[in-house]
Amino acid sequence: MKIQNTFGIEASCRRYLEYATTDEAVSVAQDLRREASRFLIVGAGSNLLPTSDFDGTVVHSAVRGISLMEQPDGSALLRCGSGETWDDVVAWTVDRGFADLANLSLIPGEVGASAVQNIGAYGAEACQFIHDIRAVDITTGQSVVIPNADCHYGYRDSLFKHEWKDRFLITHVSYKLNRKSVLNLEYGHLRAECQRLGISSPTPQQLRQVVIDIRRSKLPDPSEQGNAGSFFMNPVVSRAKYEELAAAFSQIPHYYINKDSEKIPAAWLIDQCGWKGRSIGRAGVHHKQALVLVNLGGATGQDIMTLCHAIQDNVQQRFGITLKPEVNIV
Repeated sequence: MKIQNTFGIEASCRRYLEYATTDEAVSVAQDLRREASRFLIVGAGSNLLPTSDFDGTVVHSAVRGISLMEQPDGSALLRCGSGETWDDVVAWTVDRGFADLANLSLIPGEVGASAVQNIGAYGAEACQFIHDIRAVDITTGQSVVIPNADCHYGYRDSLFKHEWKDRFLITHVSYKLNRKSVLNLEYGHLRAECQRLGISSPTPQQLRQVVIDIRRSKLPDPSEQGNAGSFFMNPVVSRAKYEELAAAFSQIPHYYINKDSEKIPAAWLIDQCGWKGRSIGRAGVHHKQALVLVNLGGATGQDIMTLCHAIQDNVQQRFGITLKPEVNIV
């Protein structure tokens, strides 16, 4: 499983299955029901941390294909195979003049994971664009179409991570796009970066490149140093908790969610605890981005978790906030 996780952790599974069509997904679902043993559904492994060998079946989608059905009103329905690389899809849409997904550029992983994880960056989330999901229900072996509203999307969350966990083999995800969409420049200093570059009205291609450049300046390439991108979710706290923190830490950054909640950057909390650039054994915190845990060479999943727990303990003790991993730990 080393090639199935971007941490580069050595791990094995008992069996590996891959489906490239809906019919093959139906066959795999039947096989999983018949065998009734443990199984793990994976994407590109950019959000996976194996902590031991997996005594069961690992299942992966190899469904490919991208199609676009444009409407007279400027909207379009984009349908993608769940095994497509996410950033390839973003590039494909941007090249055709759609700005909707540009803020989600260079996020590692595959299309199927976008629907499960509700990936997000720079003020955009996949759920804003997901129209429906086509999948095979493992419990029945039937092909189903799941509308966005049924998925109960939240911050890095969906029913696929809870009640529906290990229930569906996703084959396709459809996204609703619009050529008339206004570029989203309000998050993560995107507008300021565009202005610094002398770009007053960026094109979708220019916005995508700005996002890519920012991400590359902050995040290590998994092909060079094992990591899974952001390891922790940014905690959302109550208004009362935020005001308590703001009184004690006047420089604390925050993002308004609603009148009752604020989002606090996990990277700031970790950095304030002095973890940026530090390590425990073969697991470390990236020297540029405190939200990223890295494999310094030969780390095990347990090494990464030891570091994770140490960071969680420090943040809890200092700020009274429990950091939750964003990665899937198995």
